Amino acid sequence: MKQKLKRIFQCQSCGYISAKWLGKCPDCGEWNSFVEDVLESEGLKKQLIEYTKPVAINSLEIKISDRLSTGIGELDRVLGGGVVKGSIVLIGGDPGIGKSTLLLQATDNLAKKYGKVLYVSGEESLTQIKLRAERLQVSSENIFLLSETLVERIIQCAEEEKLSALVVDSIQTVYTEEAISAPGSVSQIRESATKLMNFAKSAGVPVFLIGHVTKEGAIAGPRVLEHLVDTVLYFEGDRGYAYRILRSVKNRFGPANEIGVFEMTGMGLSEVENPSIIFLSEHATTSGSAITATVEGTRAILTEIQALVAPSSFGMPRRNFIGVDYQRVNLLVAVLEKRGKINLAGADIFVNVVGGIKITEPSSDLAVISAIISSFKDTPLPDGLVIFGEVGLSGEVRAIAQTELRIKEASRIGMKRAIIPKSNLERLKDKFNLKISGVRSINELIEILGS
Repeated sequence: MKQKLKRIFQCQSCGYISAKWLGKCPDCGEWNSFVEDVLESEGLKKQLIEYTKPVAINSLEIKISDRLSTGIGELDRVLGGGVVKGSIVLIGGDPGIGKSTLLLQATDNLAKKYGKVLYVSGEESLTQIKLRAERLQVSSENIFLLSETLVERIIQCAEEEKLSALVVDSIQTVYTEEAISAPGSVSQIRESATKLMNFAKSAGVPVFLIGHVTKEGAIAGPRVLEHLVDTVLYFEGDRGYAYRILRSVKNRFGPANEIGVFEMTGMGLSEVENPSIIFLSEHATTSGSAITATVEGTRAILTEIQALVAPSSFGMPRRNFIGVDYQRVNLLVAVLEKRGKINLAGADIFVNVVGGIKITEPSSDLAVISAIISSFKDTPLPDGLVIFGEVGLSGEVRAIAQTELRIKEASRIGMKRAIIPKSNLERLKDKFNLKISGVRSINELIEILGS
């Protein structure tokens, strides 16, 4: 009996299904994202799942050996202490940012310590991978290369060998015979990832997936791909910078939003164990520069925020912010004008976070405002000053979390003075080797900076 095929149109951004082609997706709002796909309506074989009995949670034992160290300290930190056996990890980032390089270095360490590792590439030939391996000095005899795009064959090869890890580069290039659509489509990515996930759980082998990103910076394909995997890691930073930041967006086995800092060298990615010193290495005491302490995952990092305020020669002043939220900085500029009585309406304002790091938490509000005030008055901030705190719409400075962690990092780096929210200052228990001042509003901050 022939299978009846049903033709549909599916959004490649969110997975929305429509009976006809649409120019704009009604679910996610993307334009020209619908692609024709084929579904099998009859004749599908149902797989029988073996019945398993529930197990009491107290009867389970967690062993230290369930985590495998990749041999790269910053990668282990982002993964929560190492990769868990049977987990599936998705790594995304811009082309050429270092995804394949990092995993090739990690597979070398895993192969030397735990045994065979299978590296599957659907984009490069085996010769190309060998050339990169020689440049990175990857020479373990337990690394096996496979140039294949069919998921069933990949799993068959993985089952024949007793592997310690499996790497698939990339998930957008592989396909399964059970889905009729082309590789890279929503259904192919979902089905392929599901099969690899089932293999990882049944065999107890960690699987690394490399994912392409769209021009917006998100993993290409449906969001369901991120729901299937256990850990989602994103590479941040511009290729123009030497530093790369690996951020944990989702992690079922460790803290989310943890970051690892790497430096791209001729020998691959090298770890940056003290990122605060690296980000402040070229800091100079000039107007428009402020240092803040941001918490990424479980550690505090000191970063430099630069601002440039100049009279606008256009009818519409320009606003350009890199590394900070655009709407957030616009809000802070409005608060400065209304509550701080600083006229910025006719000025171009540019804000940049040095080093390519992106700050998402509101604790940097006070540092952004300080940098803008410093540039506007063309007066440098005192040397060795660190500033952090959240600013509200009425100009008040609100308390933030993990204040002591930030101050300890600032003291370790050698900062001499800190300006923090007044409410946080009143709650401090420990003593630190730097002078700490508390402010309740941006007007108090302006007075301190002007004194």
